[in-house]
Amino acid sequence: MTTLGPESSGTSLAQRVNIAPMGPIVDTDMTQFVLRPFRTSTTYRNLDRTREGVFHVTDDALLIAQAAVGRVTPDDHTPVRSAGRVSGLVLTDACRYYELKVVELDDRAQRTTIRAHVVTSVRLRDFFGFNRARHAVLEAAILATRVHLTTVASVLKEFDRLAVVVDKTGAQREHQAMALLYDFIEHGDTT
Repeated sequence: MTTLGPESSGTSLAQRVNIAPMGPIVDTDMTQFVLRPFRTSTTYRNLDRTREGVFHVTDDALLIAQAAVGRVTPDDHTPVRSAGRVSGLVLTDACRYYELKVVELDDRAQRTTIRAHVVTSVRLRDFFGFNRARHAVLEAAILATRVHLTTVASVLKEFDRLAVVVDKTGAQREHQAMALLYDFIEHGDTT
């Protein structure tokens, strides 16, 4: 999911973008999304303020891992362009994207409920899918975001199990993703 932070003097759209993983609830027609970000998240603050964002479907496990631990920014490796119908940015290497407008926002609970309507959707390329290595990276990324609920030692134990799958079936990007996630757990701010 990409959302835009507040405007300030001299900042470009690429400097204002927040890229974060999001697992929406979607209707069968793919016209309505229910997003559930926490009130403490940048995604929530941006959607509350702008009422617009862009949801992406990607099979890039490295990008998902980077977004999960807050280590992704638009650059040559994560190209972006302006969205067509909302104020936002599109990840140009995504498979599909959906430009969204918020129609209802309920933030009475810690985890908000945001209903959004799809104003346009675009297919950029085929969805390649997830092999075993990509699935392992996704699981590791989820574990990395939950380390505050468990222990670093237990997460690293699971990482070691998942790394075997990446070693056997992963390409360069999956290996980069696992290295990034190990670094995040071992040296990053996981509190």
